[in-house]
Order: sequence, then structure tokens, then C-alpha cells
Amino acid sequence: MSEIPGDLKFLKSHEWIRVEDGGKATVGISDHAQGLLGDLVYVELPNVGDTVEAGNACAVVESVKAASDVYAPVSGKVVEVNSALADKPETINEDPYGDGWLFVLEMSDPDQLSELLSPDDYAEQLENDDH
Repeated sequence: MSEIPGDLKFLKSHEWIRVEDGGKATVGISDHAQGLLGDLVYVELPNVGDTVEAGNACAVVESVKAASDVYAPVSGKVVEVNSALADKPETINEDPYGDGWLFVLEMSDPDQLSELLSPDDYAEQLENDDH
């Protein structure tokens, strides 16, 4: 399993969020999630300007095995999407915590971050899932 970056927070459903400056946050899916899905062939991202609610599906990642909803870790407005993924969805497989990010939110309620899992809690959940 790859190292989980220490500056991320996680949902139990394997989305990660990295808080950026100015109340923005980048969202993606974890290395564990891309590993479960296998080779990704399609990504459906939200539109810039969309408002997303914490815990609601707002994107889809599709592999040869399955399609999986991506849930918003926090509420906010989509201010940027990783349009490069349209042509290269496999970037998520190759670099889930880097170039494989999905979208950037302007958070409407940063307090929601406190409800998310720390990297250690997330790693512990993965270990428990494996048993």
C-alpha cells in the first residue's frame, strides 16, 4: 500500500480532501479506491459553478470492472475541475494523490472538515476492512 499523505482528510468511502489556501480544497479518490476499481477508463466530473453537498455524489469514476460514485467530503462550490482526466483517466491510477485529483471546491462550511478521517484513522479503517 502506498504512503498516505499526512495533509489529507478522508471519507469512509475513500475520497480525500486537501485544504488549500483561501478556503479552497482539492478532492480526489484514494490509492486504495483506485486499486479496488482497477484501470479507470472514464471520469465524469462536476461542472465549474456546481454546488455540491457534503456526502452527496458529485462525480463518477468508471473502470473496466465497475462505475463508482465519488462523494463530496465537504459542501461548497466547484471552482476548478481536472479536465486532463477526460483524455487520461488512468492518471488517477498512476498518481491518485497528485496529478489524479478530480476537482477543487470553495468550501462553504470548513467546519465539516472536523468530521472527516485523519490519515491514521483512514489507514486503520483500511486494515479493518481487510480482515
